[in-house]
Amino acid sequence: MESERPLDVLNQSRGKRVIAELKNNKQFVGTLKAFDIHINTVLADAEERVNGETTRKVGLVFLRGDTIVFISPA
Repeated sequence: MESERPLDVLNQSRGKRVIAELKNNKQFVGTLKAFDIHINTVLADAEERVNGETTRKVGLVFLRGDTIVFISPA
């Protein structure tokens, strides 16, 4: 199935591990639980990474859409 819209791609990643990179150069890796049209995103079992190194485990986290640079499959 080919995706035509960006939100379709995110929808296909729901329930899967993703990497979200933020404008402050931090990354959050976790299971994509939910998102909205503003790309506000909820990750479960998330961990924060700085320069590729896990700095802390945060569990359930809400990421504000306007701080996200990209979201990619992990």
